[in-house]
Amino acid sequence: MREVRAVFPDGTTEIMPTSAALRKAQELGLDLVLIAPTAVPPVAKAVDYGHYQYDQKKKAHDAKKKQHVVQVKELKFRPNTDDHDYDFKKKNAIRFLQEGNRVKAVVQFRGREIAHADLGKKLLLRLSGDLTAYGTIEGQPRLEGRNAHVLISPVKAAGKSAEKHEKAEKPEKPATPPAQPPVS
Repeated sequence: MREVRAVFPDGTTEIMPTSAALRKAQELGLDLVLIAPTAVPPVAKAVDYGHYQYDQKKKAHDAKKKQHVVQVKELKFRPNTDDHDYDFKKKNAIRFLQEGNRVKAVVQFRGREIAHADLGKKLLLRLSGDLTAYGTIEGQPRLEGRNAHVLISPVKAAGKSAEKHEKAEKPEKPATPPAQPPVS
């Protein structure tokens, strides 16, 4: 590199030979750090390198902390799952989807239950129909071995739209003051 765009702490920016920029940074008691090597000319900044590394690590740590890792939450059913159990697991699936996780619903068949695979598929279709406001279904229920499963991914801003949908179904009563008896 013959020339660099040198940025100094006082805010000045100069295009100068690399050796001159390095010399000027050393006079200020700082290091010359290459910030944008692909720019024309490359950008170098005069900073305290130890402090610069600390700031970079801190930024990387904060970015990692704010990330959301999507998990696949699995709900297990049986072909003859009762309505109360179904509702309980459906509420959990809604909560998982609102948190931004994917849901894998599995119907397990044991013994001779595999002869009634249609019951398991009906159950999965019912669940996927109930969760359309909260997530998108990835394909039809599939039978693999002794399990039938379907995968449901969350819809962006699913929690907000679903809450609005529920509030629209249940209109709140307007607050009215208690009736005052007539004054005689």
